[in-house]
Amino acid sequence: MAEIQVVDKEEKLLIQRAYRDLLKSIHSPMDEEDRENIRNAYELAVEAHSKQRRKSGEPYILHPIAVARICAEEVGLGPTAVVAALLHDVVEDTDVSLEDIYSRFGDRVAMIVDGLTKLDRSYNSDSPQAENFRKVLSTLVKDVRVVLIKMADRMHNMRTLGSMPRHKQLAIAAETNYIYAPLAHRLGLYNMKTEFQDLCMKITDQASYQDIARKLQETKASRATYIEKFIIPLKKELEEAGLAFRITGRPKSIHSIWNKIKSKEVIFEEIYDLFAVRVILDVPRRQEKQACWQVYSIVTDVYRPIPERLKDWVTTPKSNGYESLHTTVIGPDGRFVEVQIRTERMDEIAERGYAAHWKYKGVSDSPDVYESWLDNVRELLENHETDAIEFLNDFKTSLFNEEVYVYTPAGDMKILPKGATALDFAFMIHTDLGLRCTAIKINNRLVPMGYRLQNGDQVGVQTSKNQKPNESWLKLVVTGKARSKIRTALREERNEQGAIGKETLERKLAQLKVDMELNADMLVKHFGYRSRLDLYSAITHDEVNLLELKKFKVDGLRLIPPTSEEPVKEETTPEPAPTTFRRSTPPKLLINGEPADQYEYQLANCCNPVMGDDVFAFLSSNSGMKIHRTTCPNAVNLMANYGYRVMKAEWVQAGTSSFKVDLLVTGIDTGPGVIERLSQRISSTLGLNIRSFYIDGDEGFFEGKISLIVSNKDQIVQAIQALKTLDGISSVTRVEAN
Repeated sequence: MAEIQVVDKEEKLLIQRAYRDLLKSIHSPMDEEDRENIRNAYELAVEAHSKQRRKSGEPYILHPIAVARICAEEVGLGPTAVVAALLHDVVEDTDVSLEDIYSRFGDRVAMIVDGLTKLDRSYNSDSPQAENFRKVLSTLVKDVRVVLIKMADRMHNMRTLGSMPRHKQLAIAAETNYIYAPLAHRLGLYNMKTEFQDLCMKITDQASYQDIARKLQETKASRATYIEKFIIPLKKELEEAGLAFRITGRPKSIHSIWNKIKSKEVIFEEIYDLFAVRVILDVPRRQEKQACWQVYSIVTDVYRPIPERLKDWVTTPKSNGYESLHTTVIGPDGRFVEVQIRTERMDEIAERGYAAHWKYKGVSDSPDVYESWLDNVRELLENHETDAIEFLNDFKTSLFNEEVYVYTPAGDMKILPKGATALDFAFMIHTDLGLRCTAIKINNRLVPMGYRLQNGDQVGVQTSKNQKPNESWLKLVVTGKARSKIRTALREERNEQGAIGKETLERKLAQLKVDMELNADMLVKHFGYRSRLDLYSAITHDEVNLLELKKFKVDGLRLIPPTSEEPVKEETTPEPAPTTFRRSTPPKLLINGEPADQYEYQLANCCNPVMGDDVFAFLSSNSGMKIHRTTCPNAVNLMANYGYRVMKAEWVQAGTSSFKVDLLVTGIDTGPGVIERLSQRISSTLGLNIRSFYIDGDEGFFEGKISLIVSNKDQIVQAIQALKTLDGISSVTRVEAN
C-alpha cells in the first residue's frame, strides 16, 4: 500500500476515513475487479499527491477522494467513474503519465482522465478557460462521465473555495454560473444546479445571500408548522384513495428566492411561495401518468388551484428528461404553495438526471431525450474553424432553462430554447433546410424569419436552391447550431470570393513584376483591411481600386507605397467617459494589493460601481483597466471567458470623487405631490444631489428613475431606506445596469 506522507497520524487517519466513506457511498453493483481497480487508483493517487497540499493546508488527496464520493453518492455513477475521479488530477499535477493510466486501468479510464486533464499552460489561446472546456466537451459525445466528473470536481472546489484569494473566488464562481449551472440543468441534475447557483451567489452577492439565509432560518419553524398544516388534509385524502405515496416539503433555494425578489420587485416578506410540497408515488411504470393526474385531482379538491400555474411535464417531459406535474394552490391563510407530483422513477431522474436516465433507458417507449442534444454538440465540435469563445457561447445556447414546444407540418413535436426564432427551427430540422430557407409559415401564416416561436406553433419552411445566408441572419437566430452553420457558410463564401480577388491581385502584381508574398501584408495595411482575406474579398467586390498600384514605386520585387515616408496615423481611442479617474483625484483603490493610482482606470459604465461596492478589476484588451461590480450583468461572461485578466480590487477611501447611481422607485400614484415628496426627502433630508429625475404614471401606478450623486454605498442604502418609508412607495431598488 502507498505510504501517506503527512505531518501526523491524525491526517493519515483522516485520509483513510475519507476513503472508507467513499466505499460506503458506492451503491452500484461491483465485482472483485472493480474493487481492486478502486483500491489501486486510491493508492496511486495517494502516492502521486503525497507532497501536495490544497490552499487550505489539508492534504491534496482529500480532494480527489471527495470528488469520487460526489460522483457515487450525489450523481449516482459507478466504479469506473470512481476510479477516474480518484485519478482526475494525477496526469495534470504529478509525474504520472497518461500511458501509466492506460497500462494499469485500461483505455476507458485513460480516455476519461485525458478528457479531465487541462491543456498545457503554454497553450496559446485568447481564453485558456474556453479552450479547456472545449477539450472536456470533445469527450462528452464519447462518454458523458467526463463532464459529470468535471462537475463533481467543480462542486467540491466551490464548496471549499474559502481559502482562495477573493478575485480567484469571483472568477471561479463566474465560470460556474456561466457554464456549469446551466450544464447541470441540461443534464437533469437539479440539486447540483441549485447548489451551484447558491454557492455562486454566496460569493458574488454576499450581502443578499446572507440576508435571505438569515430570514429563512428565522422563519424555519413557522414554515415547518405551516407545511405540516398544509399536508394533513392531503394525506388523509391520498390514504383514502389507497395510493402508495410519501410527501416531503422543502424551501426554495436562496438563489431562486433572490430571483423572485428581483423579477417581482418585492421584499422577502411578500413572497408567499417560499416552499414547495412534493408528492411522490410508488406505482408501476404503466400507471404513472394516470396516478399523477389522480393526485392532481385530489390536491385541487382540497385546495383551490391557480389554473395558469399548471405545468404538465408528465405528458410532455422536458428535453433534459425531467418529468413532473406542477401546480400552485392557495393553502391555509391564503398563502401560495407549489405542489409537485411525480413517481419514484421520475424523482430519481429529477435528482440524478443523466445517470438515472441510463438506469431506465429502454423501460420507456419515449425517444432518448439526450440523443438529439448530443448530436447538436457533435455538430458544434466538428466546426474546427470556430474559436474557443465562439464555441463556448454557441454551446451555452444549448443549455437553456426554458423551452418552447412547436410542431412540424406532419405533427412531430420539436423542443427549442425559449426565444428561438423561425429560422432557428429550420436549422434544427436540417442544416440545408436552414441555409436554403426563403420563407416561413406559422400556422399557415407567412412570418418574418426572426419571428419568435410560441408554444403550439406549427412551422412550415419554404426553400430555394439559389438562397444563401447573409450576415444579417446572425441577428435572427439564437441557437448555437444555427449561428455556427451560418458562420461556416459565410466563411466558405468569403473564401470563394477571396480566391477570385487573390487571382486578380496576383495578375496585377505579375504585370508589375513584383512578388505577391512579399507585398500582400503591406497592401492589406495600405488599403485599411484587417487580413488578406478581407482585402481579397474587397477586390472581388470592386471595393479596392487596383489602379492605385501605378502610384507605387518598384524596388526589386517590392512595392513602396507613395505615402510610406509619412507616419502612419494610429487609431485613437475615444476620450474617457466622465467616470474615468486619473492620478489627480481618484477614489482610493488597491489592485492586487497595490495602490491603483499607478494605473489609468475607469469605473465601468455598465454597472456604475461606487465606493463600498464589492468590485473586481478587469484588464480589457483594448480599453485598459475597468472596475466592475461583482454583481455586474457582464461580470459572469468576463470572468468565465477571461478569468486570467481578472484582478483583485478593493476600496481604501473615496478621495474627492463622487459617483452616479440610479434608483428605480415604484408606488401608488396619489396625484400631485409625488415628485415634490421624493425630491424633498432626497435633497433636504439626505442632502444628496439629484442629477436627473424621470417619472411616469398610469392607472394609479407610477414608476420613476432617479439618478443621484453619492460618495459611497452607505449613502445609497440610506437613500433607499428613507424613500421606502414615504407613504405610497411600493419598492425602491438600485438599478443593476445601464
